[in-house]
Amino acid sequence: MASSDLLNLLTDLISDAKKAGADAADAIVADGTSVSVTYRLGKLEHLERSEGGDIGLRVFKGKRQAIVSSADRKPAALKELVERAVSMAATVPEDPFCGIADANQLAKTLPTLDICDPADVAVETLISRAETCEAAARSVKGVTNSEGASASWGRTHVAVASSNGFARAYESSGSSISASVLAGDSDTGMETDYDYTAAVYFGDLRTSEDVGRSAGERAVKKLGGRKIASQKIPIVYDPRVARSIVGHFIAGINGAAVARGTTFLKDLMGKEVFDSAITITEDPHKDRGLRSKPCDAEGLANHKRNLADKGVLTTWLMDLRASRQLNLEPTGHASRGTSSPPGAAATNVILAPGDLTPAALMADIKQGLYVTDLVGQGVNMITGDYSRGAVGYWIENGEIAYPVHEVTVAGNLKDMFKRLTAADDLTVRYGIDSPTLRIDGMSVAGT
Repeated sequence: MASSDLLNLLTDLISDAKKAGADAADAIVADGTSVSVTYRLGKLEHLERSEGGDIGLRVFKGKRQAIVSSADRKPAALKELVERAVSMAATVPEDPFCGIADANQLAKTLPTLDICDPADVAVETLISRAETCEAAARSVKGVTNSEGASASWGRTHVAVASSNGFARAYESSGSSISASVLAGDSDTGMETDYDYTAAVYFGDLRTSEDVGRSAGERAVKKLGGRKIASQKIPIVYDPRVARSIVGHFIAGINGAAVARGTTFLKDLMGKEVFDSAITITEDPHKDRGLRSKPCDAEGLANHKRNLADKGVLTTWLMDLRASRQLNLEPTGHASRGTSSPPGAAATNVILAPGDLTPAALMADIKQGLYVTDLVGQGVNMITGDYSRGAVGYWIENGEIAYPVHEVTVAGNLKDMFKRLTAADDLTVRYGIDSPTLRIDGMSVAGT
């Protein structure tokens, strides 16, 4: 459907909800088309195309809210959607912080972003890319099996409207290529690894050969992994896993967690949580950004900002509800689906690069660990305690020496943030991005 048709559908739904007794309402529709293929062991294993969409209606009666979603757009189904939502809103418990934005809080002007590739991607192209990717991975000497290579493309059309007068629709797209393979055998030991590329525009993806070859080389390089003794040493995080450290920071500044008191950063607003050399920036308006959007899901303006500026924590990530709980101005971070209320989410986030190359960052490490993969979710966001399984390489006198497996790295995120040093090798690939990171004084549990 065209944007105007989607917005008309939503405004009619909101009007019907108010006629049925709602004090206020908002609605969202997300239509999508996607194609994905998987190639494994030289054969096409999976091909899927999906088209469809969902509508979500949220209604308010006083300080009560209810949300109902449906994929059925027949008039009778939409009528039932409204009736169920209004009926539910009359019976659920009150929430003193719920509600839509005031009209004066809405974004006045919205940027036009380059976040949708206008060209469709043919199934034959996806099959060819997946086939080429897997072939490149399997051609690496030492690769013995394959979990497959995949290629995908999709486009989403989103429209949001509210009884406060907000109405906006936009389209976004995304494509990806990935591969996962195994190296070694049951006698000498086996290792698996992967690589992938994702982009708004299909033409911005890394080549299939590059992704496949990288996945194969990563798997082979891990063969012959050794165990190490438990000790305290510097840890160097490969950019692929360094972004998880940024992710923990983002989770820690979520306004809802701050309001509940369930984040280790709750008392640190305006204080230095990183070294003064560290700045973390968010840009929701980045052209071709994987997480870009022109405004937030409640119609509020969003903008580029430093989440941490020269080490200092500068903001929480808040939707309207969290901002009311904290008695602060909202930050335009609301995000939502069709079946749930808004919640705060970050857009494109990068940890700014430092001045040293990765080699220089490791040069003075007599003994340390270079981490390429993390396992498990052992992070307590209330206390900041951090413990995760890790795979990587032993560092000896500033050089990568041999692969290491079956270890656990541990610390506390407050201390880890303070001791964090960034290299200069930032590459923007994932939506949350980081250069190589070094953190001294980490505990490693091995043999």
